[in-house]
Amino acid sequence: MSATHAGVAADLAANFPKCPVAGPGAATVLLADDEALTRTVDRTWKLAMSLPPTPLVAFEAAVAGLPQTTEAERLVVQRIGQDKFRDALMFYWSGRCPMTGITDPALLRASHIIPWAACATDAERLDASNGLLLSSLWDAAFDAGLVAFEDDGRPIPSARLTPKAAEALGIASARPIPGLTPGHRARLAVHRAKTFQGVAP
Repeated sequence: MSATHAGVAADLAANFPKCPVAGPGAATVLLADDEALTRTVDRTWKLAMSLPPTPLVAFEAAVAGLPQTTEAERLVVQRIGQDKFRDALMFYWSGRCPMTGITDPALLRASHIIPWAACATDAERLDASNGLLLSSLWDAAFDAGLVAFEDDGRPIPSARLTPKAAEALGIASARPIPGLTPGHRARLAVHRAKTFQGVAP
């Protein structure tokens, strides 16, 4: 299987053996059987829908021609962008919170690692590597700096997180977030430095 999309190609190259025969794309990999092909085609499509530049292109098309002179008009554009970002994360994380396994869309939040307002560009705001798809409780804890994540995806509770909240989150038995990219890790380091409220001494 070959892929030309840079993000998809990087994912394929990281997860499958390289094909000894050169292909037309940026990465060509070997798949063991039809089942692997089916899974990989599904994953490839989701990545292509979620990775740059797809969300940015969709956002720019949706807001083309919309006025942005008043605060109310800018909020409309921001809401459209946040919806596109959520769509991207739903594709990227396959509609599942990696911490809880919850798949109910109404209970999932598109969590920015670096907040929307702190991003310098729309490309950064809409980058799936700047987001985690978390259940509402995990999202609230992450946004408040009561939980952070190590580079390997392990959750870190803040000293300010109460035992009751830690129990509700399931911190003690929580597994690391799988499949974090270098882009995720770089932004999680910023979150730990600027948002996280610190570990117990």
